[in-house]
Amino acid sequence: MEKKNKVFIATSIDGFIADKDGGIDWLHSIPNPDNIDMGYGEFTARIDALVMGRTTFETVCGFDMDWPYQKPVFVLSNSMTSISEEYRDRAELVKGTTKEILEQIHHKGCHNLYIDGGKTIQSFLKEDLIDEMTITIIPYLLGGGIPLFTELPERLDFECVHSKIYLGKVVQNYFVRKRKH
Repeated sequence: MEKKNKVFIATSIDGFIADKDGGIDWLHSIPNPDNIDMGYGEFTARIDALVMGRTTFETVCGFDMDWPYQKPVFVLSNSMTSISEEYRDRAELVKGTTKEILEQIHHKGCHNLYIDGGKTIQSFLKEDLIDEMTITIIPYLLGGGIPLFTELPERLDFECVHSKIYLGKVVQNYFVRKRKH
């Protein structure tokens, strides 16, 4: 079975996924009267599970809305000892190295994974474990905040397979990892 780790995330023009205060309100500041999901539904239809870090999990739990995921959610954290009772049937805590975590998740039959959250994405990139990235660029310069990318041990080559413009302002690029065979 083919195993893929995929990213679907939005950034500012200057590459931040949250502002200087950790806020993400700016992500929804472009008028979207028809509630276009910008490919999110199609993307999540092709994944088996989500893998996110503690901070992303806590952010999602803090949203004033129903649980947004229909797929299994795996939360990576070395500091959490358990998932709160309210979310126990919706998310599972996983620990270990990135490769150990992937083995645990694959063992549960989940092979096409949505990797979410800044630190989680960065750790997967550092180990060259991201196969596809859909990056939606919101036309703001935040001037600081939580970056999507950090320093890597080596250059990773990706190919932009296609780009789309949504709402006349938002650019979405779909990248695939180019690997040497």
